[in-house]
Amino acid sequence: RRYLQGRFELGTAGRFIALIGDAELDEGNVWEAIADPALQGLGNVLWVVDLNRQSLDRVIPELKVRRLEALFAASGWHVAEAKWGRRIEARFAAEGGEALRRRLDEMSNEEYQSIVAAPRGEVRTRLLAGADPAVKAAVGEVEDAELWDLVTDLGGHDHAVLADTWAACDAEADRPSVVFAYTMKGWGLPIAGEPLNHSALLTPAQIDELRARNGLTTETEWDRFDPASGPGRWCRIVGERLNNRPVPARPRLPVPPAVGGRPAAKVSTQEAFGRLLTSLARHEELARRVVTLSPDVSVSTNLGGWINKVGVFRAEEATDWFGESQLLRWRQTPAGQHIELGISEMNLFGMLAQLGLAHEHHGEVLLPIGTVYDPFVCRGLDSLVYGAYNASRFVVVGTPSGATLAPEGGAHQSGITASIGIELPGVTFAEPAYARALDWLLCDGLDRLTAPDGDSLYLRLTTRPIEQAPFEAALAR
Repeated sequence: RRYLQGRFELGTAGRFIALIGDAELDEGNVWEAIADPALQGLGNVLWVVDLNRQSLDRVIPELKVRRLEALFAASGWHVAEAKWGRRIEARFAAEGGEALRRRLDEMSNEEYQSIVAAPRGEVRTRLLAGADPAVKAAVGEVEDAELWDLVTDLGGHDHAVLADTWAACDAEADRPSVVFAYTMKGWGLPIAGEPLNHSALLTPAQIDELRARNGLTTETEWDRFDPASGPGRWCRIVGERLNNRPVPARPRLPVPPAVGGRPAAKVSTQEAFGRLLTSLARHEELARRVVTLSPDVSVSTNLGGWINKVGVFRAEEATDWFGESQLLRWRQTPAGQHIELGISEMNLFGMLAQLGLAHEHHGEVLLPIGTVYDPFVCRGLDSLVYGAYNASRFVVVGTPSGATLAPEGGAHQSGITASIGIELPGVTFAEPAYARALDWLLCDGLDRLTAPDGDSLYLRLTTRPIEQAPFEAALAR
């Protein structure tokens, strides 16, 4: 309550909080995001790792929290921990307390969970087995019925500990924060800490006992909190801020039917795309809303001309040591409109999805365009699907596409991604052969990013130049 009353206005400043299971840190693409330089300066980002030592099927073996914390810290994150609650912390401060802390901190996850799952009468025996004699003194006055409650007094369930931890993260304004919050899976239920409790169901009798413990009946268990109570008041305030404001329709932007003019006599669609994007920069109202992204392939996907015009985004301006002498000017400033990511396609599609929802989240329409080697679309498919199903609007350009359409060799040629583009909801797929058709399709796709019934656009382009005369002749006819 103290924390909410003192700091609730933080919600209006736009803090972004993600709750993550400890087993989810097994996912490699999570670490691609953690280490990306694009997180520099994002002090309003907070990850909470729900550290309950369990995955779906097992107790996580050898979970090295210190190693995970060190990886976050080495990536520039502020790392905090909510491990123990106030009651056991008080016991740690008493005689033998440091020995008790060491015993609990150093035991394996499996041993700790076996204590949690043991009958209450066996907790002391298991805790003291092989322990420093000082541990016995530390818990000697604790009754057997209370000892289980003591050793399971975890910081992730102690609201005061969490409030203090959040406040410490709020003070870190120039970098993201991660909190390792120790919890127990199924806390407060008869299945708490059981290794296979992920799919366990309570019996009717256990559900009745849970209702009674919380002062509920079958008639009242779904009632709202009393609006005049503290919980009822906060539910109303948060609900009004988060849920009850309809998002206005996206403003329509003046997208012309084409921007490129007559194409070169012989050109590939990938090269034509780069020229079209540079031409788009002349349309100021549109161009200022365009953000391009690339997972370390901006030059080889023909973004060079655009980048020379608009620069690269960086939270703080950096010295351009190579200057005007380079074919590609890598000017990094807060005003830059290109975001260069590491070789992480999952990050590319995750960021495209969020930029494509900028109007819904922040009231500003952006026109995000991502380029990627087309066969590697599959690497980021999770995030692409997530963005499509959340009605995000963006343009993704995959190149080179198809077989025998590029000199890079088989590893950089795609065969199945056309199916992905066709099958995804909320996505229009096209694979134009000619530059003028690409011009029309790109402009139409940008127009649909703000249309009431619009969608995203996925273009597959190639690097093999072809004669444009057949298309121009057909257009003339």
